[in-house]
Amino acid sequence: MVTLIHTLADHSDDVNYCAFSSSCLATCSLDKTIRVYSLNNFTELPYSPLKGHTYAVHCCCFSPSGHVLASCSTDGTTVVWDTRNGRMLAVLEQPSGSPVRVCRFSPESTYLVSGAADGSVVLWNMQSLKLYRSGNVKDGSLVACAFSPNGNFFVTGSSCGDLTIWDDKMRCLYNEKAHDLGVTCCDISSQPISDGEHGFRYFQMASCGQDNQIKLWLILFADFLGVELKYKCTLNGHSAPVLACAFSYDGQMLVSGSVDKCVIIYETSTGNTLHTLSQHTRYVTTCAFAPYSPLLATGSMDKTVNIWQFDFKQPCAGNTVENDSKVAVEDWSEDDVSAWLCAQDLADFVGLFKMNNIDGKELLNLTKESLTNELKIVQRVSRIGARTS
Repeated sequence: MVTLIHTLADHSDDVNYCAFSSSCLATCSLDKTIRVYSLNNFTELPYSPLKGHTYAVHCCCFSPSGHVLASCSTDGTTVVWDTRNGRMLAVLEQPSGSPVRVCRFSPESTYLVSGAADGSVVLWNMQSLKLYRSGNVKDGSLVACAFSPNGNFFVTGSSCGDLTIWDDKMRCLYNEKAHDLGVTCCDISSQPISDGEHGFRYFQMASCGQDNQIKLWLILFADFLGVELKYKCTLNGHSAPVLACAFSYDGQMLVSGSVDKCVIIYETSTGNTLHTLSQHTRYVTTCAFAPYSPLLATGSMDKTVNIWQFDFKQPCAGNTVENDSKVAVEDWSEDDVSAWLCAQDLADFVGLFKMNNIDGKELLNLTKESLTNELKIVQRVSRIGARTS
């Protein structure tokens, strides 16, 4: 069961994109602004809306820590913002000056990709905030981008229908004609899956397009094999072009939004439709799952963003049980720790823990002193310390 729990109606024009961090939701619009909301009560942060672009804002995304937000625009720039105070950190100008359609951070926040209407792709170094590498797709505008969870490669989608795989040096590794009438969006699940045959771990990708279809793919990236892209299946259900798709954090669900004004939630493993949501009155342009809570956001040309809640605890890599043994905790990844923090109502510490690379072993070694002195956590130290002891 999915319930509509809130509608945000602050934008004065089409909503183009929405993105979650562990504690915030960002939305951007044709009205040239980016708005940032707290997930606690969906109120805008004091510095919102962010104003700095001179034309429509097409895309926005948070860095993995959630401390930085990037937005890109028809004005040919990608702007980097500090989410703690709304300060503009940098204005990154696309070398060609072409309208920037999409931006994405790498999983370690090392790089930021910006893709433009002229097909140019730029990889920005986030430490220096300077151009690191650049390239071009063969034809069409670059409209979609997704990083692999390990950061070794990223995929771009173009308006001519191609999916292109690049490594972190901007070398083109693979190109596939995926959607005849053009790609509109793509996403890579954060949870790799095994093929069960050779023991290889594949990355699962979804793409959608103007052909009304969503396609699922498996990507194998191995030094000795290069890159392999396997078509898995096509998900049907929309009666018009599909403008957005996104995996849930655990990879078990996929959501899509379409020109038909509908949002469809699929079970990834079977392709079955779990829910169809039809509250928007115009094209659905964007959809996103929250990483550590059972929330879904959908945005539309009707100028609204709908927030939906699942009535079950969304399964994710960090499904944790209070009685888990220390051996199990020791094996937790950083994402498992993040999910545990959220389950303990400590979501505001997720960014800090990720920034300090705290996995299960590190979590077990935390003391009151290290929490206070090294992580600078003064409030609620006793709660975390007690739960890790």
